[in-house]
Amino acid sequence: LLWTAQRTISTASRRQFENKVPEKQKPFQKGNGIPVHLKCGIADTLLYRAIMILTFGGTAYSIYQLAVASFPKKLD
Repeated sequence: LLWTAQRTISTASRRQFENKVPEKQKPFQKGNGIPVHLKCGIADTLLYRAIMILTFGGTAYSIYQLAVASFPKKLD
């Protein structure tokens, strides 16, 4: 039990991994005028457009429902 406790508390890593962060940062560091959230290609562009469509559609629908609720139907 004591050996297990010592092993889990140890912060030293036995294996050293290559730092791949600078490689993954390179596309984002290029000054080509493309916004950061669109630099990873067509998948980012499609996701961005889908979210924008859903956002504007949801906003328009919310405003429509607010307008409908503002003018209740008359009970004659």
